[in-house]
Amino acid sequence: MNYLAHLHLGGQEPEQLLGSLYGDFVKGSLEGRYSPTLVQAIQLHRRIDAFTDSHPIVLGALARFPVQRRRYAGIIVDVFFDHCLALHWKDYCAVPLKRYTQDVYRVLAAEPELPGRLARMAPYMIADDWLGSYREFEVVGQVLLGISRRLSKPEGLLGAMEEVRELYEPLTQDFRDFYPILQGFAAQ
Repeated sequence: MNYLAHLHLGGQEPEQLLGSLYGDFVKGSLEGRYSPTLVQAIQLHRRIDAFTDSHPIVLGALARFPVQRRRYAGIIVDVFFDHCLALHWKDYCAVPLKRYTQDVYRVLAAEPELPGRLARMAPYMIADDWLGSYREFEVVGQVLLGISRRLSKPEGLLGAMEEVRELYEPLTQDFRDFYPILQGFAAQ
């Protein structure tokens, strides 16, 4: 799962929203670093990632990609699943996506000490409505390009959008089958 799904699944209080994002930016032990609510949200983020990475539906989605792409398929599926969530948001949340993302952006903007890369990234996320823009399929390609720039072997994501385009329907069905299960897991 990528940013939007983690935010949706992690709870709606400000510290829960922050912790849902921090999970991608904070590594190692959390002991004594954050409030208990923030720590719980980061830990939930980590559990969601572990559950997702080992679930048979997700493993099946990854297996749809050619063997040479499998090392990067997890990244691709995470981003694509955020596209599916944004596109079909009304099926999973009563709050309209625009209002939801504005609430998240307010929380981010109000936090004076975001960790590392998130602090540098948050102003762009807010200004360009990254979370809402996931509705647009082309954004998947833009996000993958941005991720590729941070990889030691960026060529691993080159050409991925053609594959995603071809796999759009089955990957969308994988998301639709998996996301309610993930919602149940996160709610426990």
